[in-house]
Amino acid sequence: MAPLLSSENPLRFDALPPACRNIWAKSGEELWHSLLCHMLDVAAVASVLLEYCPSNEIQTAEWFGLPAGAVRHWLAALVGLHDFGKAIPGFQAKWEPGMRLGQQSGLVFSPDICLKADRHDAATAALLPKFLQSMGVAYDWASGVVQAVSAHHGFNFLDGQAIHPVGEPDIWKSTRQQIFHAYWQTLSPDSAPQDQLLSLTAVQWLAGLTSVCDWIGSNSEWFVPGERDATLAGHFANAREIAFKVLAKPDKLGWPPFFALLQQPDASSNELITQILGASQRVTARPLQQVADALLSGGQGPSLMVVEAPMGEGKTELAFLACLRLQERERHRGIYLALPTQATGNAMFERTLKFLRSFAGHSMLDIQLAHGGSEMNETVARLRDIWGDSRDEAVRSSAWFAQKRRGLLSPYGVGTVDQGLFGVMNVKHHFVRLWGLANKVVVLDEVHAYDAYTGGLIETLLRWLKALGCSVILMSATLPDKKREALLRAWDVTGGIPDNPPYPRVLLADGKGVRGDTFSARQQEPIQVSGLDESLGSIAIQALGALQEGGCGAVIVNTVDRAQQLYLSLVDRLPDDTVLLLFHARFPADERRDIEEKVLNTFGPTAERPGRALLIATQVAEQSLDIDFDFLISDLAPVDLLLQRAGRLHRHQRDLRPVAHCQPRLLVAGLLSERLPDLETTNWGRIYGDYLCLVTWAMLLNEPVWRLPDDIDRLVQAVYAPWPALPVLAADIVQKIEDVSRIEHKASTDFQVQLARHIAIDPREPPEYAYNDKPHGADEDDTLALRNQTRLGSESITAIPVWVDADGQWRMHAGSAPFTPEKPVSDALARQLYARQIKISRKALLKHLQAQAPHPALAEHPLLAHYPPLLLQDGVCQIGKLSIRLDPKLGLVYSTQTLQELP
Repeated sequence: MAPLLSSENPLRFDALPPACRNIWAKSGEELWHSLLCHMLDVAAVASVLLEYCPSNEIQTAEWFGLPAGAVRHWLAALVGLHDFGKAIPGFQAKWEPGMRLGQQSGLVFSPDICLKADRHDAATAALLPKFLQSMGVAYDWASGVVQAVSAHHGFNFLDGQAIHPVGEPDIWKSTRQQIFHAYWQTLSPDSAPQDQLLSLTAVQWLAGLTSVCDWIGSNSEWFVPGERDATLAGHFANAREIAFKVLAKPDKLGWPPFFALLQQPDASSNELITQILGASQRVTARPLQQVADALLSGGQGPSLMVVEAPMGEGKTELAFLACLRLQERERHRGIYLALPTQATGNAMFERTLKFLRSFAGHSMLDIQLAHGGSEMNETVARLRDIWGDSRDEAVRSSAWFAQKRRGLLSPYGVGTVDQGLFGVMNVKHHFVRLWGLANKVVVLDEVHAYDAYTGGLIETLLRWLKALGCSVILMSATLPDKKREALLRAWDVTGGIPDNPPYPRVLLADGKGVRGDTFSARQQEPIQVSGLDESLGSIAIQALGALQEGGCGAVIVNTVDRAQQLYLSLVDRLPDDTVLLLFHARFPADERRDIEEKVLNTFGPTAERPGRALLIATQVAEQSLDIDFDFLISDLAPVDLLLQRAGRLHRHQRDLRPVAHCQPRLLVAGLLSERLPDLETTNWGRIYGDYLCLVTWAMLLNEPVWRLPDDIDRLVQAVYAPWPALPVLAADIVQKIEDVSRIEHKASTDFQVQLARHIAIDPREPPEYAYNDKPHGADEDDTLALRNQTRLGSESITAIPVWVDADGQWRMHAGSAPFTPEKPVSDALARQLYARQIKISRKALLKHLQAQAPHPALAEHPLLAHYPPLLLQDGVCQIGKLSIRLDPKLGLVYSTQTLQELP
């Protein structure tokens, strides 16, 4: 497959037939771009991007059956062929001036039947294989490549979906052949690939690369339309120069070249932890960090590290340390930290930004916050505003990466686990997410926090990450044995899974097998555990009593309604000097962010703690927030979550606590030996399932003292054992747990596991069958009509609350300036409204919002187009008997009558 023309005699544009030069790819009123030039542009972007983003060339060469030295050139040439299907009469007729150019060149646009096939991506899928075969490429290899490059509009074309033009005149076939050969001889790929079936991993990696390069190469401001040189080779060289400038310049794309954060591989754990913490004096690494670093020092190849350690042992700093070691050793191109929620993602973003600044040196780095609320983050806004600024800022946040589906492309990112999970489902451009994660270090925090469905998706994600050459760090306070084994199996651990070291532990799976170690964790003071009944009245009495002697405490309940009612019960009964905070997920996002900051400023490690304070919260206070309480009251929940909550008791070293709270104490509502907990009226069973709540209740009846961390693993394994050894209980209670709840729990878990398998795309499947029966929805719908979702639960919608005046004018707040709902809002107001978003899951309100007619104020602004307004008359939306009120102190309140204070 040698070049037809030598470099000394390159092919000129004016040597080509007019039809080859006039087939258009990008239309415009004054300027338009030919298909041949656009293909060369995108190929040039691919060749540059592959130099920019390090990859394991040996692995990539094996995927595609190519010599390592030729793989970049081949891939660039293949990527440029993505739009080859635009050379059909149906597509060329879409732009009338372009069609006239074609007619002037001798192209014929009749009969009408040949115009009916106008999908250029489907035509690429149909036409391209035989052209590749004409270059000596085997059919199976060509089919895999074409499946990848034809998917650049978001979805794979499978058997029967490709579209062949019908009834077209022969001149179209000869013109396509001339375009293909002119393009191919210009790029001159040689060293023909081996005759092999491409894996699904290779196909989707190439699909992701193709889409990214097409997005960049289609920007007409960067790649000015027209033939930018007399020769095709000169145009390609010019496009490479443009691509380098576009990638590098902060005022354009701002894609930093590869830079390993760790420039001193011989640095000790102590030195690195000191730098990670930004400490002015040398810090000694914690035992967890020392043990994990020692395991990594003897490692080989991409690795899976599983960290199980109690709260406060420095897991986050260990994750940063491991990222440094693995990136330097394996040349991973970046890091993505995946958190359970947006709130925990926001907190981790700040810590990661500090970490990157500590190691950036004089290099430019990019970081993205990848979740639905990132546009509201003030730190991200500041990082974007400084592009082109004269300030010496090493870490920035490019606006290009912030666009839809691009967040994971940036070398460094923090966000929710959902962003990665969408990569394993048949949503639009899912393969772009996979390409963005490829060859990175991926950190999954709080992996115990997910149900069987999301856990099943995470296992599939692990398979993809291993196939894509990633290293992964899994972190948890503790894992049930069954879950840990499932995660290791997903990583395809060879040689069997060894016996676990004692808790707390670190396991490492890499090219040398699986090994692990334990370490000494900080011994916490014994926690006295007792129960009370589920009523909010009883909880209120206990909270009032605990505050009598001062101190900072918390009540964590399982539903927002209980949190709101408890707040109303206590707000006028607390001592006047008490700081009372209510924290849950049913506040507008900007208010929730302010409350979270107040929580950290009141109970965080550097807070100036008041003499008396109480936090009433839901599960939002359960994970990843570094807060500390003198006493804690909690609703009953599965044991691992109760342990997570208990980890906030006496978390920080303090010289002085109130005498009444020198001993940490946990009160659990529903933990009474004389009767079963009420799981129905409290809704606890609906949230967590009856089985786990009841087994936790039974096990904890005989556990009046918790010694952490020693008891953590024992308690979790006892509750999550396949057949828990229940204590002596009444026969009817045992029967309810074993014969009813266990059966329901197993059925529910099995259903969730099977659903995850049905939804997820398995990298082990052949490319031609991997998408069979996978949910597939509208092109612009990332969640595919909610058939593809990362978490099970009630359907929800995100709305923007607005106040409605008597004259129909809208206001962002009751006292803010009015604006008309009939005109799109300004960009400044749109950002303010966007920051007010709130998630709605109440069925009646959900249906009301979905049936609501769109209003131009929101529907016609791109930032707000997908968010319906929640219209409030005097702060209330009435739907039949349901009253929805946005209260400044309580958040969104649902009631069928006025919410009354409890006695």
